[in-house]
Amino acid sequence: MKPTLLVLAAGMGSRYGGLKQMDGLGPNGETIIDYSIYDAVEAGFGKVVYIVREYFKEDMKKHVEARYANVKTIDGKPLEFVFVTQELDKIPAGFNVNPERVKPWGTAHAMLMAKDVIHEPFAVINGDDYYGKESFKVLGDWCRAHENSKGQYCIIGFELENTLSENGSVSRGICRYDGKGILQDVTEHLDIAKADDGKVYGENSTTGEKVELAAKALCSMNMWGFTPDYFGQSEESFRTFLTNYGMELKKEFYIPYAVDTIVKSGKGQCEVLSTPSKWFGVTYKEDRPGVVAKFADLVAKGVYPSPLYK
Repeated sequence: MKPTLLVLAAGMGSRYGGLKQMDGLGPNGETIIDYSIYDAVEAGFGKVVYIVREYFKEDMKKHVEARYANVKTIDGKPLEFVFVTQELDKIPAGFNVNPERVKPWGTAHAMLMAKDVIHEPFAVINGDDYYGKESFKVLGDWCRAHENSKGQYCIIGFELENTLSENGSVSRGICRYDGKGILQDVTEHLDIAKADDGKVYGENSTTGEKVELAAKALCSMNMWGFTPDYFGQSEESFRTFLTNYGMELKKEFYIPYAVDTIVKSGKGQCEVLSTPSKWFGVTYKEDRPGVVAKFADLVAKGVYPSPLYK
């Protein structure tokens, strides 16, 4: 069994100033997604599903067709690609929503767009985050181990200090888990940054309180693993979300919210898996030079070939 990689690439990139998922950051114009797919193929993934917006779907497809034409899975077969779109009106029938809303419904809603094309254990990543080879290996191994499972999920936790930006504050979901590594909840913290005293502080989104955060705390960077029955559970959770928040202009149906709802209903459990990899990404335009330098360094060290694809 080869697991599927689901790439969340429908974001608007408002803080970045453009489509991050199409920005060439490697020495030969490689995007962050290019490196993620390279690592996923090495880790045994066999299919890639892109979540995109309709207005740039064709540009993304052309990029994929040109870039990955010769890419093979570990057993020598062509890597499969599927594109699905996230749009505001793609919701269950019978719900009244605010007609003035323009913002999409969030990452867990984006995932639901793929429910008809994924039937095996799968991984979820952001299209504008670099996760590292080890993270994909951990996730690939987990997916294969859960081929015949139901209600089993996992999250790859990154050490908070390895996910901060030098160019502004960030939002992160801090994982709380029990002694067996089972996720209890993910609490979103806003405005996270390292202060002059060297400590990391952020605002608890639930209480509004500014708190000190452990530098080694494991946080969510939206790298998850799921068994395919997740879709049915998440769809049920989305209906409840729309009932409660359908008239809101900005409230979003995020993956941690969906997972938390399922776990607390007793219909699933989520493991927290750690990774030695260091995350990096492009939240702000000012992050770009640093990311370009990091990819150049990885190539210089022989971690990746250049060009990445031939």
